[in-house]
Amino acid sequence: MIIFDVGRICLKIAGRDAGRKCVVIEAIDANFVVVDGDVRRKKVNVKHLMPTQKTIQIKNKASHEEVKAAFEKLGLNVWERKSKKVTARVKRQKKKKVISEKPKKAKTPKKSPEAKKEKTFDESMNDSDVEA
Repeated sequence: MIIFDVGRICLKIAGRDAGRKCVVIEAIDANFVVVDGDVRRKKVNVKHLMPTQKTIQIKNKASHEEVKAAFEKLGLNVWERKSKKVTARVKRQKKKKVISEKPKKAKTPKKSPEAKKEKTFDESMNDSDVEA
């Protein structure tokens, strides 16, 4: 007879759920079993379990609802999964780049090539007057 057969009520002695009662719902091999009850449904090493004398009639790989019904008949607590409510995240707004407007330079009127020639001609006239 295997100590950790399906339906055996055990007490978790190690891990996060230590001190809570569970039932074996599947025997994987000689070292590991799957448990459910007042603990999370998970694969557990048999070294972390202490078997009790109580057993319940439950089928192999029973669902959580079936385990819950069996535990309620015995008056034991059942671990219920409490889903976290996701709150709406406040989204950050990207900072807008502040573009400081630089004062625009006043455009100087472009001088035509003829105006440059005249200026140079006038300058040359002034230069010739100074020499004389």
